[in-house]
Amino acid sequence: MAKGIFPQMSIPDITAALAGWGLSVSQEQLLRPTSDFVEGVYHACLQQATDISQDSLRDPVQNALSASAIEEKDLYTTSLTQNLLVYHLARFAKAARVEDFNAKDLVSPERERTLILLSAFINFVKFTEQYCNVFVKDLRDRSEAVIVERVQISERLNELERDIGALKAKIAEDEPHCEQLRNENNALRAKMIATKEFQTAAVQEVEKLKAEKNALVKRKEALNVEIASVSDSINRTRSRIVQSPERIKRTITAMSSTATEDKKTVIMQENKARDLQTKINGLLNIEKDVRGCIEQLQTIEKEVRSLQVSQKELSDLRDHLDDKKIEGNELKLRQERVEKQLSNAHEKLERAERHAEEKKQASQRTIDRLQQEYDQMAIERRDNEKQVEELRAEANEVEKKMAEQVKGGEAELNELLAEYWKLRHETDVYMETLANKLNMRVTSD
Repeated sequence: MAKGIFPQMSIPDITAALAGWGLSVSQEQLLRPTSDFVEGVYHACLQQATDISQDSLRDPVQNALSASAIEEKDLYTTSLTQNLLVYHLARFAKAARVEDFNAKDLVSPERERTLILLSAFINFVKFTEQYCNVFVKDLRDRSEAVIVERVQISERLNELERDIGALKAKIAEDEPHCEQLRNENNALRAKMIATKEFQTAAVQEVEKLKAEKNALVKRKEALNVEIASVSDSINRTRSRIVQSPERIKRTITAMSSTATEDKKTVIMQENKARDLQTKINGLLNIEKDVRGCIEQLQTIEKEVRSLQVSQKELSDLRDHLDDKKIEGNELKLRQERVEKQLSNAHEKLERAERHAEEKKQASQRTIDRLQQEYDQMAIERRDNEKQVEELRAEANEVEKKMAEQVKGGEAELNELLAEYWKLRHETDVYMETLANKLNMRVTSD
C-alpha cells in the first residue's frame, strides 16, 4: 500500500467526514469493522466520487446474466454484483493511490487497513470535490453532448444510406436510358460531323454555282444587249434595201443559226439555273436540317451538362458516403473494442463462475463434512442423553435421599428447637426464682 501520498486521518475526522455525507458511523464500528459495514461505507465513498450506486450495478448484472446461458441465474447474482463492486472499488482505490485493494478488504476487513483505506477514499473524494468538480461536470456535459451527437450522426448516416440506396437504385434504373442517350448522342455527333462536312462541301459547291450563275447572268445580259443591237442592226438593215439578197440570206441564215445557238445556250443556262435553284432549295432544306441538328445538339449539350452536374453531385455523394463509411468503420472498430471488452467481461464472469463453482463445491464438501460431524455428534448426543438419563435417575435418587435426610433433619431440628425452648423456659423460670430469692430485678431480653 502506498503511504505518505495522503494524510492519515484519525477516527473522529473519519466519522465527521462520513457524517457530512449522511452516514452515521460510531467509533466501535471503525475499531471492529465488519464486512457489511465496510461494504456500505466503501459504496458510499464510491458513489460520492463516481455516482455508481447499487441500483446502477443491478441493471448491468441482470443484463449480463440474461445474455449468458446459465440456468440458475439467481445463484450468481450476489457473487457477480460483489465482483463488480470489487472491480469498481479497485479502480477507485487505484485512483486514490492504493494499489493493492482486493476482495479481502471487503470480506474480512482489518482495523488498521480499513482506517487507511477510508483515509485514502475520503482524501480523494475531498480532493475531487475541491478541484475536479468543474472539470468532471464539463466532461460529463461534453460526454452527453457527444452521445447525443453520435445518435444524431447514426440517424443521419442511416438516412444518407437510405438516400444513397435510393439514388443507386435510381441510377441503376436510369442507366439503360443514359446508355441509350449516350449512344444516340454519339450517333448524332457522328451524323452532325458528317452533315457538317457535307454542308461545307455543299456550301462550296453553292458558292461555285452562284459564281457560274452570276457569270451566266452577265453573259445573258450581254447576249440580250447583243441581240438588241443585232435587232437594231437588222431593222436598220431592213430599212436599207440591200441589192444583194443572197448575201442577205446568208447573213440571215448565219444570224438565224447564231440566234438558234444562242437560244439553245440560253435554254441550257436556264436549265442549269433551274438545276442550281433546285440544288439551292435542297441546300436550304439541308441547312434547316443542320439547324435542327444544331438545336438538338444544344439540347443534348444541356442534357450532358445536367448529366455532368448529376454526376458531380453523385461523386460528392460518393465522397460523403466514403466519409460516412470511414465513420462507420470507426464505429465498427469501437463496437469491436466494446465487444472485446464484453468478451473480457464474459471471461471474467466465467472465471468468477468457476471460482463460485469451486467455492460451491468447497462449501458442499464443508457441508458434507459438517453433516458427518453432525451425525457423529448426534450419535454422541444419544450416548450423552443416555448418560444424562442415568445421571438424572441418580440425581432423582439422590434428591429422594436428600429429601429423606431433609425430613429427618427437620424432625431433629424441631426436636432440638423444642428442647431449646424448653431449656430456655426452664432457664427463665430459674432466673426469675433466683432473682426473687436474691431480691434482684431481671428484665427479659
